[in-house]
Amino acid sequence: MLINASHLDYVALNESIRKTDENCELIGCLGQRYIAAGMAQRSIRIDGVPGNALGAYLNGATITVYGNAQDAVGDTMNDGRIIVHGNVGDAVGYAMRSGEIFVKGNAGYRAGIHMKEYRDKVPVMVIGGVAGSFLGEYQAGGKIIVLGLGRASRPIISNFPCTGMHGGKVYLRSDCRDVLFPDQVTVRSTTDEDLADIFKYVSEYCNLFGYDVAQVMNAAFTVVTPNSNNPYKQMYVAN
Repeated sequence: MLINASHLDYVALNESIRKTDENCELIGCLGQRYIAAGMAQRSIRIDGVPGNALGAYLNGATITVYGNAQDAVGDTMNDGRIIVHGNVGDAVGYAMRSGEIFVKGNAGYRAGIHMKEYRDKVPVMVIGGVAGSFLGEYQAGGKIIVLGLGRASRPIISNFPCTGMHGGKVYLRSDCRDVLFPDQVTVRSTTDEDLADIFKYVSEYCNLFGYDVAQVMNAAFTVVTPNSNNPYKQMYVAN
C-alpha cells in the first residue's frame, strides 16, 4: 500500500498504516514520529526522513529507510529489523532487547544505551560509519559493531564510550589507539573467535549497502567487554 505522508501529521500517518494489513510504502515522510511502533510481521519502506522513535517497541516488522532517521530509532524494540540507508540521530537502539539495526552511515550520541539480552534474545546493531559520545552507555547485553567506513581522520567513536557497561560486547573496526576507555571495561584485539562472532552481521551489512565483506573484514578490530571487577555489574545482576 502506498501512503503519501507529505500532508499527514504523525497521528494520521500511523492511523493510516494500522488500518491496513498490507506492507506499506511511505513517500514524502518528513519528521513524523513513532512510525510502526510496536508493529509485528509487516514490511514498511520509507522514502524521506522519519522522526523520533521510529520502530519503537518493534515486535517483528521490517523497516527500511531510504534516507536519514532522527533520534531513538528502535527504542526498546523487541524483535524485527530496521535498515537505514543514511545516518541516525542520538540514542539509536535505546534499551533494545532483540532484533537487528543496520545503519549505513553515522550514529549520534548514546547509541546502544541500555541494550540488554536474555537467553536467545540477543540484539545486534551495526553502524557503518562512526558513533558519537557515550556509545554503549550502561550496556547490559547484545552486540554493537562500528565499522568506521569513510571516516578519514575522525576517531571511530567519540568521548566516554562504554561508560557503566556491565554486559554485552562492542566491536570496533580500529586499533582504538586514539580512544580513551573507562577503567571498568576490558579492551583488547579481536581473536579469530571474535571475528567469527561478527562475520554474519558484517556480511549482511555489506550485502545491504554494497560493500565487499572481505575488504571490510581485512582490518584491525578491537573488542570491548565489561571488566570482571566492574562495579556497575553488581548494581544490575544478582551474584
